Amino acid sequence: MFARNIVDTKWRPDLAYIIGLIATDGSLSIDGRHISLTSKDKEQLENFSRILSLKNTIGTKFSSYKKEKKYYVIQFGSVSFYRFLLSLGLTPNKTKTIGKLKIPRKYFRDFLRGHLDGDGCTYSYWDPRWKSSFMLYTDFVCASREHLEWVRDEIKAVVNIEGRITFAGKSTYHLRLAKKHSIKLFQFMYYKKGLPCLERKRLKFQLAVQQATMA
Repeated sequence: MFARNIVDTKWRPDLAYIIGLIATDGSLSIDGRHISLTSKDKEQLENFSRILSLKNTIGTKFSSYKKEKKYYVIQFGSVSFYRFLLSLGLTPNKTKTIGKLKIPRKYFRDFLRGHLDGDGCTYSYWDPRWKSSFMLYTDFVCASREHLEWVRDEIKAVVNIEGRITFAGKSTYHLRLAKKHSIKLFQFMYYKKGLPCLERKRLKFQLAVQQATMA
């Protein structure tokens, strides 16, 4: 039995961040009512639940491929919020079919931060081929090239930085931004303190940006 939830769909930074999470780690049931979010990071589910004022319990499940790999999951029902998500362009079984989403550009940075927390990553390293060469990359990952093309175009329009889309195999595409653009992207997404985010990713990104600016 699921608790009845009323979700405020008025646009705000927190809501845009939640939409980014749902676009990546979330799913819409075919019943027209239920929404769920799955993550290996419990903090992600706690942020999600707090922002949406959910009463539902965070549960756990294990990977069907690796039994020792635990995931956290929350599911809740809200017909009005479900319909709101449909109006943005989200659908059930969206993994390979998600395309453009109707995100107000005013809140795109918050949506993008949620997108990064869901299915994105940053990585950095010293390139041994070059003296004092510190490399930094930001990746957004998706099984839909159309969706990543939209994300790339929105980043270009709003932040004036460019990324490159590549096919990574296993039906997965990567939108990758290199060092200078990653630094600008960090400043764009984490524009003030106290924003909802996955803290481990924010800290990793921040430390890499600090290293890159000193290199």
